[in-house]
Amino acid sequence: MYSLTVRDHFMIAHSFRGEVFGPAQRTHGATYVVDATFQRRELDADDLVVDIGLAGAALKRVLGAFDLRNLDELDAFHGRNTTTEFLARRVFDDLAKTIADGELGPGAEGLEALRVTLHESHIAWASYEGAL
Repeated sequence: MYSLTVRDHFMIAHSFRGEVFGPAQRTHGATYVVDATFQRRELDADDLVVDIGLAGAALKRVLGAFDLRNLDELDAFHGRNTTTEFLARRVFDDLAKTIADGELGPGAEGLEALRVTLHESHIAWASYEGAL
């Protein structure tokens, strides 16, 4: 399986509900480094997994919806704990939609899988991976 990864970052504020989160129940900030890995079995007609420029721009657009925002104030996340794991799935879903909408060009039609990893720090990260 071939893969291509692009990276970006975003900064957010949020809080969690539930005793399991201890002091993180208070509003706090996080800066995530995000890797989006696009996968396919065979390269496209141009010998690419996907256009790297379009992939990077799509990731930047998706993350821009959350960057410098307090996630507790966004209706889309009402009633949810915006954990690293939860956000990895949300970024995956939003990127998958951009692929389905054709925003990564015709070469992206052969993409088979996507993995999104949010690095919370140098020692902890979470991912969501699925078929496209």
